[in-house]
Amino acid sequence: MKIHQLSVFLENKPGALAVPVKLLAEAGLNLDTLALADSSEYGILRLIMREWEQAKTVLQAAGCTVNVVELVAVDVPDAPGGLASVLDAISTSGVNIEYMYGFPSHADGQAALVLRFDAPDRALEALAAAGIGVLSLEEFVG
Repeated sequence: MKIHQLSVFLENKPGALAVPVKLLAEAGLNLDTLALADSSEYGILRLIMREWEQAKTVLQAAGCTVNVVELVAVDVPDAPGGLASVLDAISTSGVNIEYMYGFPSHADGQAALVLRFDAPDRALEALAAAGIGVLSLEEFVG
């Protein structure tokens, strides 16, 4: 199961982050989770939300530059070695991890990782073969 993420490119200046957030609020679209990465000249607002297609339309209509990527969310034990088990499964597949986010325990001592792979379908096969649970968007965001 893949999750869609919107990447919104922003100038790195005061107030730039407020623009897309206000646009989505005015459209009645709720953010499920987000991350912000920056460099000296620009930022990337990464959004995961149920209504991603509507959000993309709203943002692009307002002139925002938006890219959509596919992520994979996995359930891992919230204990030493949880991440290592995921990395072991992926390393044997030849798939590269471009970035990831970690989230604390959400149920029964499990944590969630959200990963961006260069080949998400191959990553899903490797995770399934290793018995690592993949989360749907609903399971991930609740």
